[in-house]
Amino acid sequence: MTFDELLDIISSRNPRSVCTDSRLVKAGDIFVAVEGTVHDGHSFIDRAVQNDAEFIICRKDKTSSGSQTAKSKFIFVEDTAYAAAILAQSTCGNPSSKLMNLAVTGTNGKTTVAFLVRSVIKTAGQNCGLIGTVCYDTGADSFEANLTTPDCLTIARISKQMVDADSKYMVIEASSHALVQNRLAGINFKAAAFTNLTGDHLDYHRNEKDYLAAKSLLFERLTADATAVLNKQSPHAAELAKKTKAKILWYAVDDPADITAHIRSMDINRTVFDLEFAGNKIEAETTLTGRHNISNILAATGLCLAAGFDLETIAAGLSSLKAIPGRLERLESDGPKVFIDYAHTDDALKNVSSTLKPLCRGKLAVVFGCGGDRDKTKRPRMAAVAERLADSVIITSDNPRTEDPVNIINDILAGLKNRRDVSVEPDRKKAIALAITNAANEDIILIAGKGHETYQIIGNEKIDFSDKEIARQYLAKIITASAYKNAAINLHFTGVSIDSRTVKAGDCFFAV
Repeated sequence: MTFDELLDIISSRNPRSVCTDSRLVKAGDIFVAVEGTVHDGHSFIDRAVQNDAEFIICRKDKTSSGSQTAKSKFIFVEDTAYAAAILAQSTCGNPSSKLMNLAVTGTNGKTTVAFLVRSVIKTAGQNCGLIGTVCYDTGADSFEANLTTPDCLTIARISKQMVDADSKYMVIEASSHALVQNRLAGINFKAAAFTNLTGDHLDYHRNEKDYLAAKSLLFERLTADATAVLNKQSPHAAELAKKTKAKILWYAVDDPADITAHIRSMDINRTVFDLEFAGNKIEAETTLTGRHNISNILAATGLCLAAGFDLETIAAGLSSLKAIPGRLERLESDGPKVFIDYAHTDDALKNVSSTLKPLCRGKLAVVFGCGGDRDKTKRPRMAAVAERLADSVIITSDNPRTEDPVNIINDILAGLKNRRDVSVEPDRKKAIALAITNAANEDIILIAGKGHETYQIIGNEKIDFSDKEIARQYLAKIITASAYKNAAINLHFTGVSIDSRTVKAGDCFFAV
């Protein structure tokens, strides 16, 4: 039997379940032996056979003759990851074919672009599903993401839920890992956007050339009637333009391009800009701060134009999005201004720090660390950026995973020219407390690296931890302390006490 014949069978009869984990195989299932980064599914074919898989999809050169004599039917393909993605869509009724699919890739900005696109589509009165770093949203339900781009089985299942929820559109963040591993095979994209490419993931991709080649796959697979939305201000975009058959929409901030934006004003609360396309200009505004976010807005605009929305609708949808979890997310406070951001590369840290610095009436403090078991080359670069742009720096842990946090911090410290105004506190909670308790009301604190995440990975354990909640706790404490101090001054108390046994005449007692 050929792979195409199998597709005919499962599309015309009751669909089978597709498994890439042999432990989950049940009688009648299809097992696909996918070659992963840690394990090779071909090593588990015998187990899938024992569990009564009806079909085994594998590479012939990786299968023993003994396995092939089993009662399971073997089908040989060149690329098992591609086969798994096609089967996943087919067994779910090809849900992606019932959606208008939009994708965004790049080192930084993917989540912001995806949220902006969804906001435009929802403002236009349509349902839009989203698959990305922060969440998987079907249009009817949303739940926390575990990967930027999940495995092909999860994508197919969520796509089906989008269709069932009457979503007409899907916007998806396409990671370089997912593109290399063919997780998006079988999905026809109406448009794809590229934000930028900076140093990251070199623990997985051998070098920048391979990293760019991975991103290029998304654009190489676009059809001639699709649209590639490319950042004219990225030096890597020209390479993508050479490799795609799709129509191209170039975008740029304050430079000539198909889609442009000219910033009129920017402060800590909002940015006003002119959005231009095809001779039409409209004034728009956003609560998102920073020139890099205007670039992200243009990428989202290009995707929405390719999807058929007009400039006025797009501007309304851009303005309606008030915040994105963990993306320069400001915490409401009467004390110092605290921003939470996912910046975990030197380029992202530079973008957010250089955005906040000119808006700061006091001093800018940056709290950051670097993830363990990930690209080590960016650690000293991030230190150099923080030292150059911040008035004070606190270096701490991020998600150390199986690395010693002290070793990670030492890698970061290697990027500093001097240690002036730099503190080291490996305990991330204490680092956040140190930044907030030492800040004046006019200061800005940037807590970078984890953004929306509600956990910290230490060793192989995922523990509850939220930068946002920790920061809120300490902001509340300093605001309360300030209120006590002001009360004592304004009401002329002779003393303040929280212990009833020490209260004297004229004192103020706080029942804490």
